[in-house]
Amino acid sequence: MKEEVKLVKKVKRFLKRLGCPRWLHHFGPKKYEFSVHLVALLLKEVFRLSFRRAAHLLGMFGKIPSYSALCKMRKRIPLWLWEKFLQLTAPMQSTLIAVDATGMSRSNPSWHFIKRIDRKKPVKCSLKLSVFFDTREKKFCALRLRAKPRHDTKDVEYLFKRYGNMKTLLGDTAYDAEWIHEMMYLHHIRTVIKPRKNVHRGHYRRKQMEQYCERTYHRRSMVESGFGSLKRKYGSYLLARALCSQRAEVYCRAIAHNLHLRSQETFN
Repeated sequence: MKEEVKLVKKVKRFLKRLGCPRWLHHFGPKKYEFSVHLVALLLKEVFRLSFRRAAHLLGMFGKIPSYSALCKMRKRIPLWLWEKFLQLTAPMQSTLIAVDATGMSRSNPSWHFIKRIDRKKPVKCSLKLSVFFDTREKKFCALRLRAKPRHDTKDVEYLFKRYGNMKTLLGDTAYDAEWIHEMMYLHHIRTVIKPRKNVHRGHYRRKQMEQYCERTYHRRSMVESGFGSLKRKYGSYLLARALCSQRAEVYCRAIAHNLHLRSQETFN
């Protein structure tokens, strides 16, 4: 039980630093604190449980909200609160940040249903997850989940507004855009992005090529390890159907990943 107590105290300390109230709602019944809901949602993702199984299992150790209350609370938590909570688990300042994107599949509909309706491709496309990843401490610093595929560069500005405390930005060829080099240069951030072939136009792109280091660029592959760790531990597919619930599910996994690295014995 010591590990569970450590997790509860850690979550309460983070919520206190954020200035969150004891209860997220103002007019509802004051039966369970917000920290209890948040710990239950984190453990649900860590152990890959459904809401019913999570409520049943955690109920053996004490009073816990019902599965329907946990489902409703996941939708009510605003996005800005997830972002702030993720930033508290990330490092305050980073030397090397890698930007990349990956796909997250959906569990519905099943492949059996697709075969029964004689469809060659899935009914719903996968979700796209773009991240800022610290290659030193191997933690997620900022996330953005999209329901439809978009180009990789579309989410760079959004991620930078959420986390800009870095010295160097690493990226593959897809992120070799003049406006990205310009934005980082104006904020005194070095870019080490693999240049596209036969493209030498742009004042800021040429500045980046003067300081380009192949050895530093290969640190970018650490973000692939981060994606692999996230999918291997918590699954490569999402169970939620609504986009707000899918965002909460991804943020829970990234926060659990960061907390696991901060204290290795928490979830062991």
